[in-house]
Order: sequence, then C-alpha cells, then structure tokens
Amino acid sequence: MQFKENFLGRRQLMLAALLSAGLGKAFAQSGGVSRIIVPFAPGGAREMPARAIQQELSQETGQNWIIESKPGAGGAIGTAFVSKAAPDGKTLLMAASSHFVTSAMGARPFYDPVKEFAPVANIGNQSYILMVNASVPVKTAGEFIQYAKSKPGVLNYNSAGVGSSTHLAMAYFAKTADIDMVHVPYKGTAEAVTDVSGGRGNAVIVPTAGVGVYLQDTRLRVIGITSKKRSALLPNIPTLAESGLAGFHFESWFGLLAPAATPVAIQEKINAAVNKIIGNKDVKERLLALGMDSPQWNLDAFNKVFLADRELMTRIVKETGITRES
Repeated sequence: MQFKENFLGRRQLMLAALLSAGLGKAFAQSGGVSRIIVPFAPGGAREMPARAIQQELSQETGQNWIIESKPGAGGAIGTAFVSKAAPDGKTLLMAASSHFVTSAMGARPFYDPVKEFAPVANIGNQSYILMVNASVPVKTAGEFIQYAKSKPGVLNYNSAGVGSSTHLAMAYFAKTADIDMVHVPYKGTAEAVTDVSGGRGNAVIVPTAGVGVYLQDTRLRVIGITSKKRSALLPNIPTLAESGLAGFHFESWFGLLAPAATPVAIQEKINAAVNKIIGNKDVKERLLALGMDSPQWNLDAFNKVFLADRELMTRIVKETGITRES
C-alpha cells in the first residue's frame, strides 16, 4: 500500500510538472495506453530503437507507452493499421527508410506512405551488416561476390520480408555487385538470421541495431558493413565500398510516424519529448550500443529527410527491379 501511494504521488507530481511546462497537457488529457506499432515480428531490428526509449517516453509524456507487433505483408499490415488510427498522438508507427518501398513496388497497401503519415520524431540512424553462414567458403565481401558469380541463381539470401529494409539493402547490394541470388522472405529479422545461422540460408543483411547477439554466433560470419565509413563500434568490419563496390552505401533512419491528421501541436510535443530523451547521455549510449547515432531533428528537418528518402527508395526499387513477388 505504501509503495502504491508513493508511486501515485510521484506520478501526480510528474504530471503536474508536465502540465505546468505545457508539454504534457495533450497526453494527460487523453489518458489510457499509448502504442508504438512495430510492423514486423517481435525481436527484430525495428523493435529495438522503440525499446531503447520506451521507459523515458512514458515518463516524459505521462503516458503508458507499450510496444505492439503487427507483422505481415512486408510491414504493410501494421503500417496500414496506424494510418487508420485516431489522430490523437496515442498510436505511432515505428518506421524506417523502407517505409516507402511497398508502394514503390506498385502495390496498393490501403495507405499512402506520404499523405497518410506525419514524420514526428527520429530516434536513430544506422547502417547494415552483411553476414553469411560460416559454411560459405568466403571471408570477405569481395570473395563472396566472386563466389556468388560462380554460382548464378544458386545462392539465396533471407530478409525480414518483401520490401523490408533488409530486402532492399541486399537486393541493392546484389544489383550493384552484378550477382544473381534467390530472395527468401521471412516475417522478421530474427527469423531470417536464425535460418542463415542454421544453414537454411546462405546470406543476410541486418541492421546494426542489436547486431551484437549475431556477432557472438560462430555459425555466422560477418563480411561487410554498408556505411560510408567504418563504424566506430565495429572498426574491424570493412565497408562494402572497400571490398570492391566503390561508392556503395545503404543507411536508414528509424523514427516515429503518426497519422497525418494528428494536430501539429501534438506532433511538436512528441518531437520535443523524443529529442529530449535521445539527447540524454544514457539513452544516447544505449542507442550507440545498438549501432545507432541519434541526431535531434525537429519536425521540419525530419520531414525533409522523409521526403528525400521517398525519392531515393523509389529509385532503388526501380533499379533493382524489386516486386511484390521478389
């Protein structure tokens, strides 16, 4: 009982402070549970940035934020769900640069990736790691490219689903390297990696978020990173550009999108809360441990990146020939 009273007392003080500062009013009035929807299976890379700020977001906004997975159709099911949610700032989408891919492939996913969403807060930016099953007789990305060229259409690669960032990154790599591989889509990154480590797949590209657990798996071999330069956290992993693909890089933002009709005042409050959180030293180090840096973009800055990525991802889809059946 004493704990309950103390907890309620602290909660009341926190809400009062938020209200007096003008930050928590919209959240406090709405009450109930707020959700960050992850449109892929639990345990994947898309979930990790959301987990990294979940507790602080609840504290900062006075809302109980939960993370809920709604996987399927390469992320389209969960994304469509958020597009139709009430525009009250209580249902957000955990999105990434691949947000635009489903529509770029010519699909009609029952939502418009630009018109039906408002980019409200970026959490972090990251690159991707290329890994192969340890039985594949290569130790570098250059060797892998040559090996794949000697076996056109024989080797396969797993991804978190058709149109996911892991699919796009690998297809872009294969196109640039002029190699022919078979795509095997899964419902999430964790499942895709599990089958590569188990020998049921040859290769996979995964985000640097949470990559540490895979680096410890001796059944996997890391052979490259998609960043423009080597990662400070993973300095021994050469970039794919170093491995013969001059100029190649593939990076992504991970951020929160709201239904487009969400009032700008609520968007600004969420943006301010997230920027304050990712500016915290402990959270910044938490994200860095996931292989992510955390630029603090305001609404205008995030929107510019959001629209620029639509153009980039659409171009990559066109160049790689990715389709819903890829």
